[in-house]
Amino acid sequence: MSRPAGQVMREGSARLAEAGTASPMAEARTLLSHVLHREPRDLVLATVDDDQVAAFSALLDSRVAGIPVQHLTGEAWFRTVRLEVGPGVFVPRPETEVMVGWGLQRIAAVEAPVVVELCAGSGAISRAIAAEHLGARQFAIELDPAAHQWASRNLADTDVQLVLGDMADAFPELDGGVDLVIANPPYIPLEAWESVAPDVRDHDPALALWSGDDGLDATRVVAAVARRLLRPGGWVCSEHAEVQEHSAPEVFVREGDFDQVRDQPDLAGRPRFVTARRR
Repeated sequence: MSRPAGQVMREGSARLAEAGTASPMAEARTLLSHVLHREPRDLVLATVDDDQVAAFSALLDSRVAGIPVQHLTGEAWFRTVRLEVGPGVFVPRPETEVMVGWGLQRIAAVEAPVVVELCAGSGAISRAIAAEHLGARQFAIELDPAAHQWASRNLADTDVQLVLGDMADAFPELDGGVDLVIANPPYIPLEAWESVAPDVRDHDPALALWSGDDGLDATRVVAAVARRLLRPGGWVCSEHAEVQEHSAPEVFVREGDFDQVRDQPDLAGRPRFVTARRR
């Protein structure tokens, strides 16, 4: 027996809302679209048979248990690109899309700009830039072997040169010649463990989350590496936590050789990333 997809989706949304998920209707729509192999916009006229209802219910069980939606579907959208994601890699967030847009504006007028992504994770940032700025020379580095495998998949059909390694030693052959360094490093203080949402804390890799007592250990490395890599007039942007709107920019001020150090908001107006220019 078939049922209207809208009815099934609303029932799933109510179940997710009762469990306290952040966006129950959006998550129910995504999961049902995955089961039906349809675009979300096509659900309004779709029907769902008994087997599909059972598959949808099983996904709802997993989501209620705390497994991220993106792990259940195996994909995440970031700006204009689709990414493969799953256990072992940080799931890209919409907040980071604003920082990528800022970086794209900085290199818009540069012919064949050189771009380096540090802490590449899934490769979301590099893939988005490759899709939106044809002709950029791109390099990316990731320390975690599991995350590096995901990035390799997502960047396989691009010209991004991806390496496995420590960002502190990244691309010495590019020293002084990079136009943009961009990073979403780990930035959560170790003491904040209790306050992090369980689906993040339990499923995103620890290496992508925690960064010392104040959450800025990795940001300090980003600043030092950017200082080494950037050409005079080149730019760096690095994501941070809301509470680091003053402390994260101060890292770049203290590093020296940067000017125009600013903090930038995300679409919700919350402090989200620091930007600076190499003198």
